[in-house]
Amino acid sequence: MEVYSFKKETGKKITKFQSDFIMRRITRTQKVAHIGGMHLDEHGVIGYHQAVVPQLLLVVEGEGVVRGEAEKFTPVKTGDAVYWGKNEWHETRTDTGMTAIVIESEELDLSALKPY
Repeated sequence: MEVYSFKKETGKKITKFQSDFIMRRITRTQKVAHIGGMHLDEHGVIGYHQAVVPQLLLVVEGEGVVRGEAEKFTPVKTGDAVYWGKNEWHETRTDTGMTAIVIESEELDLSALKPY
């Protein structure tokens, strides 16, 4: 398991085409990718299971804890991204609720992200 940041401060200001926003690259893939939204209510759990393909969990609102194969949980919050490799066992929990986007693909290029 690796934890990354995709917070505003790590992005790049875009002004092309009279734009005014911050863009943060997340991943790139040449293979099929599944992208989904996850909504965990208070005391929500994504149970301990094995990743079928590499996975990147982007916390867009709220906070919780995650773990890989070790039994130690790591706190995560809005702006954090968590990567689990193929076949890695993992779990996500929240006491207060959390919204996340998950990207799953055989090929996830994480070179744009820097680990904490």
